[in-house]
Amino acid sequence: MGRLSRINIVGIPQHIVQTGHNRLPCFFDDEDYEFYLSSLRAASDQYQVEIHAYVLLPNSIQIIATPRIDKSISSMMQSLGRRYVQHVNHKYKRSGTLWEGRYKSSLIDSDNYLLTCYRYVELRPLHQGLVDNLSDYKWSSYHHHCGNSVNWLIQDHRLYMALGDTRDERCDAYSETFRYRFDRRLIDFIAETVNMGQVLGGDAFKDKIEKIANHRVRPLKRGRPRKKVAEIKPEKSPAKDKTTL
Repeated sequence: MGRLSRINIVGIPQHIVQTGHNRLPCFFDDEDYEFYLSSLRAASDQYQVEIHAYVLLPNSIQIIATPRIDKSISSMMQSLGRRYVQHVNHKYKRSGTLWEGRYKSSLIDSDNYLLTCYRYVELRPLHQGLVDNLSDYKWSSYHHHCGNSVNWLIQDHRLYMALGDTRDERCDAYSETFRYRFDRRLIDFIAETVNMGQVLGGDAFKDKIEKIANHRVRPLKRGRPRKKVAEIKPEKSPAKDKTTL
């Protein structure tokens, strides 16, 4: 399955992933993480992108965000990338690329997958063995959603807000979801979807996106199309020889 052209639709959340070049580190100390987050806040404000969830890992970043104007996520990521690379190159007296090509992204069917994607993103430090307890990892939105602190970078999505009438109720309800093990197949499915730039959702959601974008969102099938087999007409039986022997 090949990568599809990137689609940006106002009001539809996206799962964004960017990885360090050759999987090498992108963050080297606390100041780097803090600079990236402050730059993300500035760029998201400038280009009108709502940040719902994120995690910064030593060699990659993942963000769940909703664009509020056309092409705002791509503009945000370009601005953010340039600013952070300049910071790293100046601070560490280096040059050259930092990221592994362009960022990857996938549209999310909010009603079915958005809060699941929150958990997927915020569980990365645990799944990668960086910590034994998520509360020990400070470079993600986990603390905001579970009530440990308020993160002013985050703009809560309506589905998170629907978890309770008060912040405490929402935090408790969201925290409860971490008691259940994340299905390995679902982890792989989400990872493959964003890696291939596909849409995370069912057929009805994909139909909706294709109609809005006037663009194919389903990958073409593998292999060459079948050749049509030419229709072979049966030969006519030879006329019988009516000569009397």
